[in-house]
Amino acid sequence: MIPIQRMRAALRALGVIGLIAVAPAASAQTFSDAFAGFGSNDREPIQIEAKELKVQDKSQSAVFSGDVVVTQGEATLKTQKLIVHYDGSAAGGVNQRISRLEASGRVYIASKDQTATGENATFDMNRQLMVMTGKEVVLSQGPNVVVGNRLTVNLKTGQADLEAPKSGRVKVLIQPKSLNEGAPRN
Repeated sequence: MIPIQRMRAALRALGVIGLIAVAPAASAQTFSDAFAGFGSNDREPIQIEAKELKVQDKSQSAVFSGDVVVTQGEATLKTQKLIVHYDGSAAGGVNQRISRLEASGRVYIASKDQTATGENATFDMNRQLMVMTGKEVVLSQGPNVVVGNRLTVNLKTGQADLEAPKSGRVKVLIQPKSLNEGAPRN
C-alpha cells in the first residue's frame, strides 16, 4: 500500500506538466494536429485512473498499471502500463517536472476525431518528441487511415512521420469527400 502523502506528492508532480493537451482546432486539421500541443497544457486538469500506482523515489518515477486511463480536456490516453519519469523528489511537490513518459501494452491516444494506436509509446518532454511503435501503428482522422509501424511526432510543431516495416509499406486510406468537409467554401 502507498502512503496517501506519497500518492498526493506523485499526483502533484504529474500535474506540473500536462500529459495530454490538444492544439486549438483548425478548419482543416491534419493527422498531427491532435498531438501539436501534447505535454504543454497546464491549464486543464488531468485525471489518471489505474488499478495500481507505485511511486519509486530512488528512480524518480511513478508506475501506473492495470487499465490506465489518462484524460485532459478532450484528449485520452489508454494503456496497460504508464511509467512517468520526473526530475526531483516526489517529496518536493510542486517543483516536479516530467521528463519522460513510457506507455506500454495496447496504447490508444484519442482527441476529437483523431486516434493513434500501437504497442508502445514514449514521450520525451525535454526533446518534445513522441514515438509510437508496434507491429501496426494506426493513425486515423475520421474515415481516413494511415498504417505503419513507427510514428514520430514533434510535439511542438505537430509534424508527424510514419515509417513502414522493413518488409512492408506505409498504407493510406483517404475518403475523397472527407478532405473537403473542413475546408472553407468559396
